[in-house]
Amino acid sequence: MHEITLCQNAVEIMQQLGQEYQARKITAVWLEIGAFSCVEPDAVRFCFELACRGTLAEGCELHLSLPAAEGWCRRCQQSVTLLSPGILLCPQCGGRDLRVTASDSMKINRIEIE
Repeated sequence: MHEITLCQNAVEIMQQLGQEYQARKITAVWLEIGAFSCVEPDAVRFCFELACRGTLAEGCELHLSLPAAEGWCRRCQQSVTLLSPGILLCPQCGGRDLRVTASDSMKINRIEIE
């Protein structure tokens, strides 16, 4: 389970930002999980709470964003939403000549501090 490491890294970054801005507490965080990240949202929720214990972020509200898998179909010449990250077929034409534009990362979009 790599989610615990990802959450620990996110909390470390949040701690650094909180200290930089002399925060008393981090009250909320918005994380984006890329469609191709192989990260389980439920595992992130569980691990995030554990990673926050004893930090400025303890008890903070977690907001997860899960954007759809996106790609560019060279055959159709258009941006398409992929039906599943594991199925790389264009939903319009059924073609396999896709350039995946979805992210494979987890990133912090915003934090809220007091």
